[in-house]
Amino acid sequence: MNRRIFSLSVLLIGLCLWCYEASIRADEHRRGGHVNVYPVEGVINPVIVEFMADSIEQSADESAAAVVFQLDTPGGLVSSTRLIVKSLLNADVPVVVYVSPSGARAASAGTFITMAGHVAAMAPGTNIGAAHPVSGEGKDIEGDMRKKAENDLAAFARSIADKRGRNADWAEEAVRESVSITETDALEQKVIDIVAEDVPDLLAQIDGRTVSVSGNDVTLETAQAEVRYRQMTWRQQVLAVVTHPQIALMLLSIGSLGLLIELYNPGLIFPGVIGAISVLLAFYSLQTLPVNYAGLALIGLSFILFILESQIPSFGMLTIGGLVSMFLGALMLIDSPEDYLRIPLTTILLVVGTTGGLMALVVGAAARSFNRQPVTGQEGMIGATGIVKKRIDPTGMVALRGTLWTAQSNSPIDIDATVRVEAVDGLRLTVVQVSPKTEIVEGRS
Repeated sequence: MNRRIFSLSVLLIGLCLWCYEASIRADEHRRGGHVNVYPVEGVINPVIVEFMADSIEQSADESAAAVVFQLDTPGGLVSSTRLIVKSLLNADVPVVVYVSPSGARAASAGTFITMAGHVAAMAPGTNIGAAHPVSGEGKDIEGDMRKKAENDLAAFARSIADKRGRNADWAEEAVRESVSITETDALEQKVIDIVAEDVPDLLAQIDGRTVSVSGNDVTLETAQAEVRYRQMTWRQQVLAVVTHPQIALMLLSIGSLGLLIELYNPGLIFPGVIGAISVLLAFYSLQTLPVNYAGLALIGLSFILFILESQIPSFGMLTIGGLVSMFLGALMLIDSPEDYLRIPLTTILLVVGTTGGLMALVVGAAARSFNRQPVTGQEGMIGATGIVKKRIDPTGMVALRGTLWTAQSNSPIDIDATVRVEAVDGLRLTVVQVSPKTEIVEGRS
């Protein structure tokens, strides 16, 4: 009887929980479901591509009422921008690109991304535009390539604007003339759809708006929707930090130093492992940045000079050359007119100074080792003293460092006399007898 009552109780509790969950889902549906809000900040690169694509896919799987990207970017890679635009144009969930908070911008790549959303919105005090193309090194493109790149991006901007029913003429002008406008002008010129104070205001304004999602008209129900703020995964956050130009330079320096320490001291293992990991992360970072390969070559040359320092006793000259090469390479590594891509001089001086300090310790240790008298091998035997165990005339036996050695001398030496090694020929020592006075002095040294 008790077992039946227990089973019935469990069944009733499970049924109540199911009904409670079902009522919550029904209430969410009546209120418009939920809206996922994701922050997109910094340079547009492959990490941002992955984050936005995953966010759209996750929101679609959750049947979210909409997905909102809070955008604040100075620009980024054209290749990454194209991939993001492709994801936005083919999204299976309504996408709202919202340039916010106040003071944010959708510059360069951000212009294309904002226009590609089903709804484009901006907060007061923001701006959009300046989408003129630059080279892989961050410089203005010259000659025929400039015209080719400009025409390509201008057509890309027009196609996005036409697809979303926005001002295609302004979109082309943003590419060709690098114009930039405020949120008020953007609304007047039909570059965006809404100016909203914050996310709740945005959701209230877009409620009831109809957008085309995958060829179907969808009416947004966002006024009463639950707002869920989401962030990058820890992996994406780490990769986003790694792809910063300053971090790339630091990783390159740390990695190279780790490998150098392993070369100077084989068997330590830990510096070599850290060095290898840091170098690989640096290469990952550099492939997402506009790298000047002359600068990268100079940094590579600096570490070749550091390696040679361990092989050639230049007493620091190779190290000085390596530091100069590293400094010039770091200055040239990221050559861009955009502030967000430049490596500050203070960071360069910090990296070069730290490297110089560590190399000074290494060079100092090497110099002391070079000047120190050998204590092992044949060279370490010269000057050592021992006791005659078998009369030397002209050969005999000498006890030295716990071992009996065959010894020879130009003059006879009696047993128990103290001798000093003058030369070593294979396993035979050439010795001379030490006077009592000399023996006392050497015994103190």
